[in-house]
Amino acid sequence: MAHIVILGAGTGGMPAAYELRAKIDKSHKITVVNAVDYFQFVPSNPWAAVGWRKREDITLPIRPHLEKKGIAFIGQRVDRIDAAGNQLTLGNGEQVDYDYLIITTGPKLAFDEIPGAGPGGFTHSICTIDHAEKTWADYQEFLKDPGPAIIGAMPAASCFGPAYEFAFIFNKDLQRRKLRNKVPLTFVTAEPYIGHMGLGGVGDSKGMLESDLRNNDIKWICNAKVTKVEAGKMFVTELGEDGQVKKEHELPFKFSMMLPAFKGVDAVAQVEGLCNPRGFVLIDEFQRSKKYRNIFSAGVCVAIPPVEVTPVPTGAPKTGYMIESMITAIVHNIAADLEGKPADAKGTWNAICLADMGDTGAAFVALPQIPPRNVNWFKKGKWVHLAKVAFEKYFMYKMKNGTSEPLYEKHVLKALGIERLEK
Repeated sequence: MAHIVILGAGTGGMPAAYELRAKIDKSHKITVVNAVDYFQFVPSNPWAAVGWRKREDITLPIRPHLEKKGIAFIGQRVDRIDAAGNQLTLGNGEQVDYDYLIITTGPKLAFDEIPGAGPGGFTHSICTIDHAEKTWADYQEFLKDPGPAIIGAMPAASCFGPAYEFAFIFNKDLQRRKLRNKVPLTFVTAEPYIGHMGLGGVGDSKGMLESDLRNNDIKWICNAKVTKVEAGKMFVTELGEDGQVKKEHELPFKFSMMLPAFKGVDAVAQVEGLCNPRGFVLIDEFQRSKKYRNIFSAGVCVAIPPVEVTPVPTGAPKTGYMIESMITAIVHNIAADLEGKPADAKGTWNAICLADMGDTGAAFVALPQIPPRNVNWFKKGKWVHLAKVAFEKYFMYKMKNGTSEPLYEKHVLKALGIERLEK
């Protein structure tokens, strides 16, 4: 009997547990370890940050849903990974042995890289439900005395979609409240151009997003290197295409939400030979650690090189379906190893993103995520908003019921030419 431990219970860890349980023999034990005892659907945090969702709408307790499927759960943070000894040390001092380890922790939020950034400083975040709730609380105070606002992404950020999403949702909420005229809004981003998304652009993302920003009176600064944040003021160095300083900005604000750069979580980053200098797990084509053959990783915590060099550093995003592709590959490869067969499953790393814009939305598909691509398109319309709402309900249903890939998802995406694994 093998013991498979999954570190992290987010959009990668929970599906991994369910998919493993459905794939491997019941004699093998599966345990999920997570620092908190609830699952949170992170893509809905922009809605929670303006009061369009409540915490109970997008979270659920982990233990009962996993245990219903015969999966063990430990609600503790991991302080240390002994990769050579196949053992975890938990925050309460307990130790957990494993035969296989799947790392799906998500990122460490690197607010500390910019003085004054983050919920402990002067900018807000939508990266966790706790952050989104704090944003909503402060947003309500802002509405009493509105003024300039800044939304965007810090240097070395990799997840730009939610920044655009929140900018448009914020804009729409203010319009509904008849307060938009009192809020000059600036989008500040490390991207070299609007719609770059850390992907070198997708379809006509540049033209379409520039048009949407312009039509909603949202100004923007690209190649923006935020250097520090003070109460009511953000300091931004704007670089040119040559990487030289183009302009220094001191931007006043009464409200700001800036997505941070990501790093690997401490317990993972500290393992010798497991990660790159930023703490992201180095993996081979089979989602397996390059040094430790019984450690696999998926999601935001894996090392993926930037698509291209940009004047201000930008990372490559790891979107939801790309993460599911990684997970499916891991499950297949662990199942093969248990049977004494070589790993052969590779994720397609296809990028699919639905971004809500209040009452409309934008969607892109990049197959694969890293160019050159077989499919490359960016579209917008009210249907994206409706699809995002439907996807939220559907994914929460999946996590409650332990379904890894419902038949309709499998067949609809296949009809679009979107596959989880390489053929």
